[in-house]
Amino acid sequence: MITGHVFIATSLDGYIARPDGDIDWLLARDDPREDHGYDAFIADKDAIVMGRGSYEKIATFEPWPYSLPVVVLSRRLAGTPVPDRLRGKVRFADLAPAVVMRELELDGARRVYVDGGQVVQAFLRAGLIADMVVTTVPVLIAAGRPLFGDLRADCDLALVASRSFPSGLVQSTYRLPS
Repeated sequence: MITGHVFIATSLDGYIARPDGDIDWLLARDDPREDHGYDAFIADKDAIVMGRGSYEKIATFEPWPYSLPVVVLSRRLAGTPVPDRLRGKVRFADLAPAVVMRELELDGARRVYVDGGQVVQAFLRAGLIADMVVTTVPVLIAAGRPLFGDLRADCDLALVASRSFPSGLVQSTYRLPS
């Protein structure tokens, strides 16, 4: 059975990016001496599903940071060509969460990294997230793109682990009901 997994950072006030998509407040806290567990998290994933906002930010990185296949869920990008440098690595789609997960499962994926505020929200509403690793950065940015939005119902989580880092980051891992 295919499952979705989240690994994401938020400001203390719950934003994953500024209104314009900038994550300077997060990148300023990147300390290569601290292992926040991303490498261990991504090691057992088979694919990545992200939203357009996440894709547009990550597409500016050189080199492209992912070796896994990436599906970008976007009405705006669906049907447009993938940039040459990302051909074979990325595809654009306008699909519902359950449909993209079914397609990935048919391709052999079992564990999928889900990234981006609206995409995470949609996958939560669809009941497709198994667990979330949420790293809280001790900064208030006052406005931006929220991680959580309208979920239509309470979503009870079970805390699996929580740890803090010398930089002030606090990371909590939650399991969602199946």
